[in-house]
Amino acid sequence: MSRGPEQLRLTPDERGDLVAYVDGELPEATHRALSTKLTHSATARREVEMLQRTWELLGHLPFPELDTGFSERTLTEIRRLDVGDPAWGASIRTWSDRMLLAGVYLAMGILPLGLGYAATRWVWPDPSARLVREFSLAEHLDEYLEVESFDFLSELAEAADFNPAMH
Repeated sequence: MSRGPEQLRLTPDERGDLVAYVDGELPEATHRALSTKLTHSATARREVEMLQRTWELLGHLPFPELDTGFSERTLTEIRRLDVGDPAWGASIRTWSDRMLLAGVYLAMGILPLGLGYAATRWVWPDPSARLVREFSLAEHLDEYLEVESFDFLSELAEAADFNPAMH
């Protein structure tokens, strides 16, 4: 079921721009695009009207009274966060302590992995190492495959032509 142009709803981005639209604070291109959509969509116009009524109702509420210490507490907090304040240095130390702790945890996680890898390499046989040790066997494998049985090899070993000890 498709919606007609008069039922188009605002996208989340457009809905986020509504306050700036109502206050006239949007860039010209964005304002123009949103105005065009509002012109063509009754649903979108209702959303803007609801927002405008909400702002009007908020205008009827009394403003809260701030005590005289509010601004002083705010300025004190800003001064405390100033770079020259010792509290700032303490927060940096806390941050560096956290990073050090994260590094320790990382090392504690990597160390067992490294030990497991080393133990596996040490305990588990390496198939290529056996090939290197028995390279002469692998080098003459085609010749050995031509021999039909071990009996034939025994006969060759006993033959005078192949055994230099018998000469």
